[in-house]
Amino acid sequence: MIVRMRERVVAACDGASKGNPGPAAWAWVVADGAEAPARWEAGPLGKATNNVAELTALERLLASTDPAVPLEVRMDSQYAMKAVTTWLPGWKRNGWKTSAGKPVANQELVVRIDELLDGRSVEFRYVPAHQVDGDPLNDFADRAASQAAIVQQAAGSDQGSPEPPPSPDTPKAKSASRSAPGSARSAGAKSPRKSGGSSSRTIKAKFPGRCVCGRPYAQGADIAKNAQGWGHPECRTADES
Repeated sequence: MIVRMRERVVAACDGASKGNPGPAAWAWVVADGAEAPARWEAGPLGKATNNVAELTALERLLASTDPAVPLEVRMDSQYAMKAVTTWLPGWKRNGWKTSAGKPVANQELVVRIDELLDGRSVEFRYVPAHQVDGDPLNDFADRAASQAAIVQQAAGSDQGSPEPPPSPDTPKAKSASRSAPGSARSAGAKSPRKSGGSSSRTIKAKFPGRCVCGRPYAQGADIAKNAQGWGHPECRTADES
């Protein structure tokens, strides 16, 4: 679905790979007028590298935004940013070969991104990852990609998915007051809980992961979804009580 806005779009994208290569996923988030997360999407990639996840995140963001509207993209991947802003012109001149004469890595994704960038106004902005006072949009995209990589399931605001849980690599203070896109939550307010249906469903974990409580779970273990993501069934029960 194309995200259409009248003026400049401010967005962030990120990729994650648990093992590099390992279970991977991509995510993007588009801000509202106050630069708070408004719409987002994340998707699994199976086993892939972090670079593939980062480039895929950018490709999906570009494909989901109106090419007629100026776009600001915030990223924490210097590889993905340099690939499309610094190295790409030389790669094209060299017939998609590096300066060492080797084939360009992830060429299909880079070519697709080049096509999506053609004729549109896009400003890339590097933001460091996992900072207490870091960029909130990048933080949101990072958390969404990480969660999708762990559970290997698509998520997003259009699906009514809960806000992705805090990243274990980021101090808790960074995510404590984040509001979920499309919700009326405010800092300190309790998030609404759904009873019955999928909220009480347990599944077998496709890959090892980490519960929102901080403890890990193994591949094949029973996990359940709560308002913050996937984890131990007992943590879901405690969260909903």
